[in-house]
Amino acid sequence: METRSMWRATPQLVLGLIIIFIGVLFTLDNLDVLYARDYLRYWPVLLILYGVSKMAQPRSAPGRFAGLLFTFVGAALLLDKLDLFEFRLWDYWPLIIVGLGLSIIWRTFTRQVPVGVTGSESPQDDNATVSGIALLSGLVRTCSAQEFRGGEMTAIMGGFELDLRQAAMKEGEAVIDVFAFWGGIEIKVPTEWAVVVKGTPFMGGFDDKTRVPQGGSNKRLIINGYAIMGGVEITN
Repeated sequence: METRSMWRATPQLVLGLIIIFIGVLFTLDNLDVLYARDYLRYWPVLLILYGVSKMAQPRSAPGRFAGLLFTFVGAALLLDKLDLFEFRLWDYWPLIIVGLGLSIIWRTFTRQVPVGVTGSESPQDDNATVSGIALLSGLVRTCSAQEFRGGEMTAIMGGFELDLRQAAMKEGEAVIDVFAFWGGIEIKVPTEWAVVVKGTPFMGGFDDKTRVPQGGSNKRLIINGYAIMGGVEITN
């Protein structure tokens, strides 16, 4: 089968170009061609470029909020370097929390609920979606819906455990939006499901411990969301 390489302006490509630029800059400085310090004062431009590259990704790609954050911080630091605006990161860090809240609200209104093969949402199954918030506490749930379609899980300084091993879904996919802040989320899935993690960690992590179904699978569970100083673990 013939394959072709395609150039795309991905964050990885932009990051690679930034690293090359820094290397070339220091090389020219060592050769006395120019003084790197004259150009390094504009280093926030690199943050802006990286942030814009992440925001330019398809809507389904993870990390768009992180891209917005990189762009905002880079622009503010650049204005500070140019003496156009006084910026101290510590004064504005609560805006990160505001941004996270807005991101969660936006994802709630724009989240697409997968439908069945026939195009209907099978309203007869009241347990087809899950939703819960573990705030300063622990929450354990089991779902055995036979037409599972996804849901939302939030753990703030607490733990949320969801057992889906008795659940099933039609051919297609289900989406779970997660938000772990100083907390943990654990999701147990059937062995025949394929898991796709699209979440964004920030001083936290997503840990997919599931085994890939033998022979592939036409049932996918997509994990979206954020893990901020917390963790999300998926097992089967």
